[in-house]
Amino acid sequence: MARPMRDRLFGKYAMDAVVTVAEQVNPAMRRIRLETDRPVAFPYIPGQHIRIQLLDPLSVAGILRPAETLRTYTIWDLDADRTAIELRVHLYAGDGIGLRWARAVEAGDRVVFWWPQGDFHTREADFHLFVGEETAAAAFGPMIRGLGPAARVLGVLESASPEHDLPMPGDPPLLRVHRDGAPAAASRVLTAAVAGLDLPDGAGAAYVAGEARTCQLVRDVLVRGHGWPRTAIRTKPFWAPGKRGLH
Repeated sequence: MARPMRDRLFGKYAMDAVVTVAEQVNPAMRRIRLETDRPVAFPYIPGQHIRIQLLDPLSVAGILRPAETLRTYTIWDLDADRTAIELRVHLYAGDGIGLRWARAVEAGDRVVFWWPQGDFHTREADFHLFVGEETAAAAFGPMIRGLGPAARVLGVLESASPEHDLPMPGDPPLLRVHRDGAPAAASRVLTAAVAGLDLPDGAGAAYVAGEARTCQLVRDVLVRGHGWPRTAIRTKPFWAPGKRGLH
């Protein structure tokens, strides 16, 4: 029997999985576990993401609106046997197809995901600075875990309130700040916290992620306020208000 067209065109990039866990981690974060029937053979670096296929790319809708075909989710953890992928998905305000999927998905649902990719990961440094909000926390967890217990880790994590804080592997000494109703876009709470940090000497590496404008503001604070070279700062905008394709 001939293989389906999708497998012939995309088979080496895409895998089938079944959702085995879909539950709340906190009021605005879901834990979603995908299990495969064979090991994930693709290379993986902590901080990379997979793309969940929400529309058939060969359907009329997928061809006419390719940006509405896939949505991106950072891998929280990949099991040692590489047959299970854990996600932590932040359910921020909005009504995009990715948010609708994340809210509604249940154990037993089948999905197609596309191979891990992305260049937002750690590098060699004297210390590592992590700055971001809830969407960033889902990427920072695996990156911190991948550094190991000997690494020097610091930074600031923002969330809506203490009950929205996502625990980090190894419980590193990260400053937790909360918006308490203030907007997450162009966050003054996060930028003020970064401005007030007492950063150590040495060649640090910064990882700044989350809302696009906030990432720019935090980078400016590090460069102008703390004297960091731009080359030491990696930014990853995960979302922006009203921008299609990011949720």
